[in-house]
Amino acid sequence: MTDDEDTPRKITQHDVGEVLDSLSIDELEARIALLKGEIERLEAAIDAKRASADFADSFFKKADD
Repeated sequence: MTDDEDTPRKITQHDVGEVLDSLSIDELEARIALLKGEIERLEAAIDAKRASADFADSFFKKADD
């Protein structure tokens, strides 16, 4: 076994539906951490878009509404 085989692979992406049988527990945990980080990033993007839309709505709202 070479040093490359002993070193865990750095996970940079995960394909939904990918076969997981060949992954170790450490690799699965790394993918979970990666996906949780991506979920947090997506939620932050949603929050920013909602805040922007709310600001635009309040800015363009008529005074007599």
